[in-house]
Amino acid sequence: MDSTASPSYQHALDFLFQRIDYERAVSPPYGDRELKLDRTRELLARLGDPQNALPIVHVAGSKGKGSTSAMIASVLSAAGYRSGLFSSPHLDRVEERMAVDGRCCSQEEFVALFDAVRPVAEELDRAGWRRNPPEPGPTYFELTMAMALLHFVRRGARAAVLEVGLGGRLDSTNVCRPLVSVITSISFDHMRQLGNTLAAIAGEKAGIIKPGVPVVNGATAAEPQAVIAETAIRQGSPLLQLGRDFEFDYASPRDMAGGQLHASLNYRLATGERRRTLEGVELGLVGRHQAANAAVALTALDELVRQGWDIPESAIRLGLAELRWPARIEVAARRPTVVLDTAHNVASIEALLTTLEESFAARERILVFATTREKEIEGMLAQLLPRFDRVVFTQYQNNPRGVPPEELAAIAARCCEKPVAICPDPPAAWELVQTVVEDDDLVCITGSFFIASEIRALMATRPLRVLPSAVTS
Repeated sequence: MDSTASPSYQHALDFLFQRIDYERAVSPPYGDRELKLDRTRELLARLGDPQNALPIVHVAGSKGKGSTSAMIASVLSAAGYRSGLFSSPHLDRVEERMAVDGRCCSQEEFVALFDAVRPVAEELDRAGWRRNPPEPGPTYFELTMAMALLHFVRRGARAAVLEVGLGGRLDSTNVCRPLVSVITSISFDHMRQLGNTLAAIAGEKAGIIKPGVPVVNGATAAEPQAVIAETAIRQGSPLLQLGRDFEFDYASPRDMAGGQLHASLNYRLATGERRRTLEGVELGLVGRHQAANAAVALTALDELVRQGWDIPESAIRLGLAELRWPARIEVAARRPTVVLDTAHNVASIEALLTTLEESFAARERILVFATTREKEIEGMLAQLLPRFDRVVFTQYQNNPRGVPPEELAAIAARCCEKPVAICPDPPAAWELVQTVVEDDDLVCITGSFFIASEIRALMATRPLRVLPSAVTS
């Protein structure tokens, strides 16, 4: 328990953590039987349907949906619209999932939100138990989303950005009717739940498209593009497509380890009578993939402008330049450089590696890797191992889906003949790194939100230090 936490706050956490939590399930389900939108609708109806009081931007995608959501919310805040952002999972505290103008809710606000939601959850629990067969009540994700929506309404938010948790069609956030729907990318991830082809995965993501609601699509592969276009036509939803209706150029920072922090992009939108060009837009988040996310965000924002929102160019530039989004190629330390990233599938690993090559110089590169069951582990390691001089495998402790480091080592042996170190937990991995790292090295922690979270927390109390034995004479 956090020594600064009040008993009521800890009680709220205990209640929520005892709920069904598919983020931590060893094999999370994805079907109408487990993920019931009717249950979410009933929960929200008993809370006064807060989602209906908010103009919403709804964001799905295999990767980039969190960053894109944060970009949209940041620009809206810079434009003077108090904006709520619901995102998941969190890195350190549950309250991160419910932020207004970039600030997560306080412990006091969290407790008040819980006090409003708990009796409704218990009513729905009892109703579920009476059914034949019995059905569970609201899940952890459903309750935290409901609390977020309540928080946004109570704080007087004038807009809300909702990031999909898993998939789209059956995700709890899909009970909203947004002003614009956004799909950031499609790649292989959560295949047991969403399907083994890009078309199947795209079909689940496209489930967020609502009749007549404009869609911004950042997926670039032909197969998912076709599925999303077909869904948009069927729903009568105008579609804005990356590579056809809008495009971007990216300029990467050359030396982030040395202190050059900002990337930039040029953006162009041309569809029908709509035209927009922005040159040299500074990005607080680096990487070509983040520039793609920014282009998607800018197109969604332009759609809001078309609907009458006042979003000046100055707000766009301010919102994108000042945004910081933890553990997305986050430079957590310098000399030696430590980069935290939540990459957890092949596509996001490729994006991470491209950014490291473009923007980080290093004498030696050290990888600390942990990941989750059901991921494309061999594909990720095949990309990673040749690009690092030292490799440390570990297992995060706060989620039972973590893969034991011995299993990672066995998979690595099939990919690449390279010695690896095995550490039972993140503290042991962090200690090992400190015995080998030198000032001009780069340490990259990746593979999952959960390893990024645990190492990030360790760094707060045990910053990386260069030991005398590790310093070159």
